Amino acid sequence: MEVSLTDTGGLNRRLEVAVPATEVMREVQQRLKQLSRTARLKGFRPGKAPIGVITKQFGDQVRSEVLNDLMRSSFAQAVTQQNLRPAGGPRIEPIALEPESDLKYAAHFEVLPDVKLNPIEALAIEKPVATVSDADVDTMIENMRVQRPIYTPVERTSRDTDRVVFDYQVRIGGKLIEDGDVKNAQVVLGARQTMPELEEGLKGVSAGQESTVAATFPANHPNARVAGQAAELHLVIKAVEEHSLPMIDEEFFRAYGVEQGGLEEMRSEVRKSMERELAGAVRNRVRVQVMDALFRENPVALPQAMIDEQVQQLQLDTARRMGIRDASQIPPRDNFLEPARRRVALGLLISQIVQSNSMAVERERVQERLNELIESYPDQDQARRAYLQNQDAMRGIESTALEEQVIDWVLARATVTEKVMTFKEMTGFGGHGHDHDHEHGPASDAGPEPHEQMSNI
Repeated sequence: MEVSLTDTGGLNRRLEVAVPATEVMREVQQRLKQLSRTARLKGFRPGKAPIGVITKQFGDQVRSEVLNDLMRSSFAQAVTQQNLRPAGGPRIEPIALEPESDLKYAAHFEVLPDVKLNPIEALAIEKPVATVSDADVDTMIENMRVQRPIYTPVERTSRDTDRVVFDYQVRIGGKLIEDGDVKNAQVVLGARQTMPELEEGLKGVSAGQESTVAATFPANHPNARVAGQAAELHLVIKAVEEHSLPMIDEEFFRAYGVEQGGLEEMRSEVRKSMERELAGAVRNRVRVQVMDALFRENPVALPQAMIDEQVQQLQLDTARRMGIRDASQIPPRDNFLEPARRRVALGLLISQIVQSNSMAVERERVQERLNELIESYPDQDQARRAYLQNQDAMRGIESTALEEQVIDWVLARATVTEKVMTFKEMTGFGGHGHDHDHEHGPASDAGPEPHEQMSNI
C-alpha cells in the first residue's frame, strides 16, 4: 500500500492511498468463493454453481463491496502509519476504481489540533464561601408556608390574593365552542395566571354572580380552536376564597414528610436540603469560572467537523426541550455556532489535561454524583438500579465526575481567592414568591397550581 500525505492548510489534510490490484483481486476472488458455497441459483443445487456463473451474477456487486471495505480499512492503516488523529470521518475522492488496476483514492479530512496549555498558575479564580444561617432557614420555612396557601370561602366580593372558583363557556363570533365549557376553574387574583381581561372581570365578584367578559386568547394557547381568537366568556362565579398561610404545626410538618420530631426535625431537614443546594451552587459557580478561564486563556484551532457536530447536537437538544417535531421549526444553526465552538474547545482542553496527567475517573466520585441524583426519588434502590442499567446515563455521570477532577486539578494550581457570600447571593433565594417547596421540603405532595386548569379549553 502506497500513502502520500499533503497538508492543505490549517487542520486540513489530503491522504492519497493506492492499494495494489493484486490485493483487490485476491479479496474479490475470496468473497466470490465464499459466496459460491451458499448461493442458490436457478438450475443449480445450493453451493454447486460454477465460479464463472457466480462471477457473472455477483461479480460487480462483490467488487463494489470490496472496494468500499478496502477504502475504510486502508484509510485506518494509513492514518496509523502517518501518526494522524482525524477529527472526523473523511471525504473520499475516488481516483482509480477500474478492474485489474490499483485502487487509488484521496481522503480529505481534518486532524485534531496540538493543544498546549498556558500556565495554569496565571488563572484567577474566585471561590465563594457561604453558609446556611438560622435566618436563612426561617426565611425558607416562611416561603414554604407561602407555597401552601389555605383558601377559605368568604361571603364578600373578590379582591387581590383571593382565589375565585367559577364555570365558564366560550363563544367566538356568537357561537359556542365545542368542548368549550370549563367547570371549577380557579384563578388567584393578582398572580397573573390568566388573560388580563379575564382577571379584571373576576375582580369585585361574589358567589352566585354571572357575567360576560370579552377576552383574546393568546396565540400560543394549547387549544388550537381558540388560540389568538377574540372571544366572549360567560362566567358563573361559584366561590370567592380568602388567602391565608398555614400554621407551623404538625399538619404542616407532615405535608413535607416530617412525621416525627416537630419543628426541630423540620428545621434540620430544611437546612440539609439548603446546604445541598448551596454546595451545588458553589460548585457550579467555580466550574463556570474555571471553564471560562481555560477557554479565554488557551486559544485552540478548532476542526470544523467537530463544530458542525456540536451545532447539530445543540439544535436537537433545543428542539427536544421545546417539543419541536417539525425539522423546519428548529432554530437556525447560526444561533449555536459560538456555544458549539466553546464546547469543542473546552472538550479538547479537558482531554489534554486528562491525557497529560493520566487521569482516570474516580469511582468514589461517580458514586457521589449518582447518590445526589437519586436522592429525590421515593424508591432510591430502584432508581439506582435504573441508572446502573442505563449505559448512556452512567457515561454522563462518569463524564461529570471526570470533569470535576479536572476542575480540582486546575484549582490546586490556579490563583484562588475566597469571597464571603450569603445563601441568597449564591442561590438567588430571597423570600416569598420563590418556588422552593419541591426542592427544600423533605417530601412534597403538592398538586398542580390552580391556573393550570385554564389550559383545558
